[in-house]
Amino acid sequence: MPSTSPAPTPEPPELATAPTTPIDHASRTPRTSRGTRAIHAIRAIRVQSLARTLAQTALPFLRGILAELAVPTAAPLPPLSRPRWLRRLPHAVVCLIALGVGLAAMDELTSSYRLGFSLGTGSGFVLGASIVFALWRPVPAWWLSLGTTVVAAVGARSHTEWDIPIPGPDWPWSTPAMLAQAFVLFLLALRVPTRVAVGALSLTTLTTYVLAALVGGPSYRSTGMLGEPSYRSTGMLGEPSYRSTGMLGGPSYHSTGVLAVVVFVAVVLLGTALRGRREARSQLVEQASLTEEERARRTVLEERSRIARELHDVVAHHMSVISIQAQVAPHLVENPTDELRENLHGIRQNALEALTELRRVLGVLRSENPEDPYGLGASAGVAPDAPQPTLDRLDALVENTRAAGLDVTTEIAGEQLPLAPGVELSAYRIIQEALSNALRHAPGSAVKVELWHFPRGLQVRVVNSRPAFPAPPSPGAGHGLLGMRERVVMLGGTLVTSETSCGGFAVAAFLPGNGVEPTDDVTRTTTP
Repeated sequence: MPSTSPAPTPEPPELATAPTTPIDHASRTPRTSRGTRAIHAIRAIRVQSLARTLAQTALPFLRGILAELAVPTAAPLPPLSRPRWLRRLPHAVVCLIALGVGLAAMDELTSSYRLGFSLGTGSGFVLGASIVFALWRPVPAWWLSLGTTVVAAVGARSHTEWDIPIPGPDWPWSTPAMLAQAFVLFLLALRVPTRVAVGALSLTTLTTYVLAALVGGPSYRSTGMLGEPSYRSTGMLGEPSYRSTGMLGGPSYHSTGVLAVVVFVAVVLLGTALRGRREARSQLVEQASLTEEERARRTVLEERSRIARELHDVVAHHMSVISIQAQVAPHLVENPTDELRENLHGIRQNALEALTELRRVLGVLRSENPEDPYGLGASAGVAPDAPQPTLDRLDALVENTRAAGLDVTTEIAGEQLPLAPGVELSAYRIIQEALSNALRHAPGSAVKVELWHFPRGLQVRVVNSRPAFPAPPSPGAGHGLLGMRERVVMLGGTLVTSETSCGGFAVAAFLPGNGVEPTDDVTRTTTP
């Protein structure tokens, strides 16, 4: 049959008559191209400015982190307040964990990852040893663990054959390697600043991503960290694989990248939190220590102020009496000689000079207490004009102590000679403080108070036996002993405090009248 061709479609008149003119791109106005170039230039300037800003802010921070990670310095682990035989228990536990992780890593690297006996055993040993090494040098241990993991991963991909049985190995972190890195990061976060721990975590995360992206990609059984799986992928080397889309065409595997990053973040957060808690507790202990030191200092200053007032009341009074009597004495004698007048005048002048020096010394003592600059004793809770006790009131003090529950006995030996008021007052205060300490720290004990009078001084000794039952906790910090020592030193004496052989406590003081040295009896520590 003859072929028939379709009739040509007539063109519209306007199209048929319109002349066909070619477009001349060269004749286009350059305004549009100049505007495009300007926009691109502005964008480039903005990008350069943003990059410069990031470089000025981020690069110094990153350089600082890398510098600290390059220097193996870390704070020591806190000492454990427990019996000595238990202090090494955490180290033993870490060593057992390291042994288990090392053995598991050796088995998995030689079997699942096919690294061979030498490389697999060596890598597993290094992973376990890095945990123990982190107890002393956490920063080098972290580098060691991370580097060993990278070497093992690259070696595994280079030794793995295509006929690996399904299921494939864990990638990029095997379970033992993940545990080793987690323990090392935890010990690292316990001992380095927070930003260094975050830097180590960031580098570990970056290494995880690089290993997952470059060495082994996701398969049809795992979406990994690069996206959706594909069964049509071929690697960069041109080898087809229906089980992998890795950039190097690696075989299928179980992706552990996300799980590893989550575990690493958790252990770093835990270690950082524990470190912050330890630092806060250390600061609290330091503040408490400073508070105790300040309290002790204030107690010493208050005791000095009280002693200064007592010396003023006793010594200054007698010196004033001597001065007045030396001034009045020439008028009581008929026709006193010139020699007598000169001697009495010298006595008066010496008394006045002694009063002046005494006031200067007392002023120095009182000025050290800002709350009581005039030495009125208000800070010590004692009225400035209250009568001061002496040894005549010792019996009343003993009776009050007996009523409080202590068995107190007294012994007085030697010829009782007149004592200076300051010596009697200090002896009374020492006995009072020793009995108070026995009430607080040795309830139910037997206490013996001994007074020995010597020609040149007084020896005081207070000894308590072992407490009958445990004493309740006391917030005291030895301020009473500080007050005793201040009193004794002010009078030129000696104070000895010590525990006795049977669990008691002894306080012995020698208060010299004329600077006599204490006898050997002061240091005796027998108990009643």
